[in-house]
Amino acid sequence: MARILYFASLREQLDCASETLDVANIETLGALKQSLAERGGAWQAAFSSPVGLLSSVNQQMATDAAAIANQDEIAFFPPVTGG
Repeated sequence: MARILYFASLREQLDCASETLDVANIETLGALKQSLAERGGAWQAAFSSPVGLLSSVNQQMATDAAAIANQDEIAFFPPVTGG
């Protein structure tokens, strides 16, 4: 099982801070995003856009092509701006 974390406004939009998912049949971060978008509603809105969502695998920034596996920690968060 992989631990999936959702941060900042994404957590609020999805009303979910974290979950554990079996990703044995999901090979890449992009495929996981597609799977999450297929939940519909807020999930589709959050994960269907090709821009505006950052991701990490095991605390390393990652692209949609990054391989994922059970036991990974995968995090999603919106871009952060500062002032």
